[in-house]
Amino acid sequence: MMGIRRIRAATIAGTALALVAASAAIALTTSASTAAPAAAAADPVLVGAGDIATSGSGDTATAALLDGISGTVFTTGDNVYNNGTSSEFNSYYNPTWGRHKARTRPAPGNHDYNTSGASGYYGYFGSVAGPSGRGYYSYDLGNWHIVSLNSNISMTSGSAQVTWLRNDLAASTKPCTLAYWHHPLFTSGANHAPSTSTRPLYQALYDYDADVVVWGHNHQYERFAPMNPSGAADSSRGLRSFVAGMGGAGAYGFGTIQPNSQARNTGTLGVLKFTLHADSYDWQFVPQAGKTYNDSGTGSCH
Repeated sequence: MMGIRRIRAATIAGTALALVAASAAIALTTSASTAAPAAAAADPVLVGAGDIATSGSGDTATAALLDGISGTVFTTGDNVYNNGTSSEFNSYYNPTWGRHKARTRPAPGNHDYNTSGASGYYGYFGSVAGPSGRGYYSYDLGNWHIVSLNSNISMTSGSAQVTWLRNDLAASTKPCTLAYWHHPLFTSGANHAPSTSTRPLYQALYDYDADVVVWGHNHQYERFAPMNPSGAADSSRGLRSFVAGMGGAGAYGFGTIQPNSQARNTGTLGVLKFTLHADSYDWQFVPQAGKTYNDSGTGSCH
């Protein structure tokens, strides 16, 4: 009888242990199946403007916007006024936009070239600005190929810069492309007329199905519908273009409004933010504190 009782006790104990183990396995399985999935990496952000640092306070306002926006910072030239000297970079640019120097990928403007060879510009930014005296380069962000160009040197068809650009675009494996430089091919600004000498840059980008181009030079914001190199609307292959010269310098007015201009603002400083998705992009004009102007939208890659 004692043997039978011991056998029954052992059987009951074994059953209990099996139930505990099964319950633990179920709990682990349930926990694993209901655990929140790992967060997907955020799409890259590219944010910036041109015509930036002066002895005034405009660049202080726009640098404060960058403080709250992560991502890569671009500039569309005229980084500092009036002459692009090392002293001006250290006195005006460095205390404001210079806070974001480590994540900035700049382009030069004509005021940067007011110092011979833009030596202040190249000295301040170093190797990220491209080889000194050349100033054009490219990099990738997610599914996007980004190209920074120099509209202060030769841009003729067959020039070193345009030849490099075409080779760079041909070698890119990214499905989407954005480029930026200083002088705008299309603009309604009253102070500076369209810079037709930049057309070979735009033509190369168009030939390789690029998507977006951003400029500065006129101190205002303007957005154009996608266009071909001659300025005709082209919804299938055209590049959407922006004038983003609202980085801090005094505002310019508008003159004759050019065809396909879809949005314009002057007198509101800000930055232009791009969120770069796998096959599309969002743009947003982010105004300085206390201002309400906004322009935003979405586009698809070609």
